[in-house]
Amino acid sequence: MPSLIRNPKDFWAGILFLGFGTAFVYIGQDYRMGTARSMGPAYFPVVLGALLAVIGAATLVRGMVRPGERLGGFALKETALILGSTALYGLLLRGAGMPLALAVMVIVSGLASIHFRWARFVPLAVGLATFCSLVFIKGLGLPIPLVGWWFEP
Repeated sequence: MPSLIRNPKDFWAGILFLGFGTAFVYIGQDYRMGTARSMGPAYFPVVLGALLAVIGAATLVRGMVRPGERLGGFALKETALILGSTALYGLLLRGAGMPLALAVMVIVSGLASIHFRWARFVPLAVGLATFCSLVFIKGLGLPIPLVGWWFEP
């Protein structure tokens, strides 16, 4: 008996997108929507959630129409490194400051790549930390510590 799922990668990616998008729309219903000109707290997550759900539905349908390759194994180490780097960023942000926390996040998440090379990721981490510090702390004036309390005299 032929399977309804012809491309498992697209099918399951569509399920994930559709699920997350629908969840964002559902959760956003408890907040004030507003308009495009005067956005409320629900506007951004609901609109993006709806777009994600539409993309998910299209991807799910494509997974049932177009043939594709089977799913491989689940990359547990890589997933743990990427999710762990995000958690580590959150833990380091106040104590170490944004530039150091962001640089550590880039390096740790980069370890998940088979193409990881220190000579490529250290300049990337420094550049991204510098850029984000200039944009978010200096440019936008967000109350994020440039230097955390661990390094204050």
